[in-house]
Amino acid sequence: DVQLVESGGGLVQPGGSLRLSCAASGFTFSTYAMSWFRQAPGKEREGVAAIYRGGGGTLYADSVKGRFTISQNNAKNTVYLQMNSLKPEDTAMYYCAAKGPAGTWSNTRNYNYWGQGTQVTVS
Repeated sequence: DVQLVESGGGLVQPGGSLRLSCAASGFTFSTYAMSWFRQAPGKEREGVAAIYRGGGGTLYADSVKGRFTISQNNAKNTVYLQMNSLKPEDTAMYYCAAKGPAGTWSNTRNYNYWGQGTQVTVS
């Protein structure tokens, strides 16, 4: 069975840092594009960052560029999201997702697999 399991969320003060992890299993990790999305209460789910080509390429939402870094460890089938200089507006549930090579990275409909989410609160 395919599983994406996120961890690392929590409560942090503005300006602080967190590192999220997403452990993947049940599919060929290195051939998929992996992304992080977030969803705040009352808002649509939005793309935060994506990594593809086995880690050779990355994309970021404008709101997190320069503050967040996505990376992956193919040996561990794990993708990470390092979040620095956190702001209250970063508060959301963060989801890990996996998709094939086709389709825009920020469109949730292009994703095959989703994790259950991990809560990040900046306050």
